[in-house]
Amino acid sequence: MKLVCLDLEGVLVPEIWIELSKKTKLDELKLTTRDIPDYDQLMKQRIEILKREKITLSDIQQVISTMEPLPSAVDFVNKLREQTQLIILSDTFEEFGMPLMGKLNWPTLFCNNLVVDKATNMIVDYKLRQPDGKLKAVKAFESIGMEVFAAGDSYNDLSMIKQAKMGLFFCPPKRITEENPTIGVATTHKELLSNIETFLAN
Repeated sequence: MKLVCLDLEGVLVPEIWIELSKKTKLDELKLTTRDIPDYDQLMKQRIEILKREKITLSDIQQVISTMEPLPSAVDFVNKLREQTQLIILSDTFEEFGMPLMGKLNWPTLFCNNLVVDKATNMIVDYKLRQPDGKLKAVKAFESIGMEVFAAGDSYNDLSMIKQAKMGLFFCPPKRITEENPTIGVATTHKELLSNIETFLAN
């Protein structure tokens, strides 16, 4: 049996932190794992900025509520789910990601959780589902006899892409492709679906 595992941000929806950066006019929040591969360092930096600027979880969720999937993403997801199972493996948080799942017709999302001060509604920390959760999820699926196709756009997708039976980058920054020249690249959802269909047929 075959299964597709995809990253969320940059593949199906815009980068949440970049959208927040645009709304708040805080360039510091534009940084993602494309820029800082160390996720813990990146998140601690983000939380400090939110604290300094007094940006609450509700403020962020309000921005997320205005976001829409990337052009062609919904059609891509619908066509893909007619052919195979889809799991979204994301380093985002349930508090961020779930509002976007409805706009993608509710695919399954595995992600992390935020630690929020109930009194202030401020984000004070985060909880990973597990370290390197994308890689471990792919290994777990393989351990029950699944063949996995994986795709993502950033450094935090690299381990699952390499582990999967077939993997691709989707619209990655040039630096990542130069550092990993053996990994293929898709630049449109149509191209990504074509590669997945090849995987499913073999």
